[in-house]
Amino acid sequence: MAKIIALANQKGGVGKTTTAVNLGAALTEKEKKVLLIDLDPQGNLSISLGINADELDKTIYNALLEEGISVKEIILKTGNKLLDIVPSNLDLSGAEIELSRVQMSPERFLKDTIEELKDDYDFILIDCPPSLGFLTVNGLVAADLVIVPLQCEYLALRGLNQFQKTVDRVRKRPNPHLKVGVLGTMYDTRTVLSKDVLDKVKEMFGAQVYNTFIKRSIKFGEAPIAQVPILEYASNTAAANSYRMLAEEVLND
Repeated sequence: MAKIIALANQKGGVGKTTTAVNLGAALTEKEKKVLLIDLDPQGNLSISLGINADELDKTIYNALLEEGISVKEIILKTGNKLLDIVPSNLDLSGAEIELSRVQMSPERFLKDTIEELKDDYDFILIDCPPSLGFLTVNGLVAADLVIVPLQCEYLALRGLNQFQKTVDRVRKRPNPHLKVGVLGTMYDTRTVLSKDVLDKVKEMFGAQVYNTFIKRSIKFGEAPIAQVPILEYASNTAAANSYRMLAEEVLND
């Protein structure tokens, strides 16, 4: 059965989408079949792979909230034969309100929706929105593991504490087996601050912090323009290799 990984942090711009795309691509290099789920109404995951979701009749929104629509109808192929995606667009922004009106287990909609996919993939990666609303909670409830990309800056530590409280609430009832992995991102080798922040995170979260950390690179900004993962855009760079190292850690976890 598929291992389900949510990429989540209530702070935007920390590398959630970048990690979803490139961890997924790195896992396919290990001959793993991977499904990406774009759970962010901004649709950046879809855009990063060249999908104009605004022109689609159906997205993850329809699979979540409309009766009789299977998520299998929404899956799109990418340029990588082992990498598929369930796209998103701004329609999903209305899901927060609609889920808030549901009386019975609104936090389980995504989990129930993707249940039929578990035997079709080795990994399912969920790119959550930069918030702690119903969509992110759905991602956490559906996941076996949540990877929290953490920008290596001081103020990010406060946000991590807030996120941990949400994880603790999810663990209390709907998903007691949820594991957490913290991934340092945007690490700047030119500054002492990045090292100090990462050291502090390791002190706070111990073995939950990945040995791999992602350094700043202009290639991360260029790859989405080319609409491919960095492992294809700049395969032999340190940036690409860092996600190969992360994939190894995930596979060995």
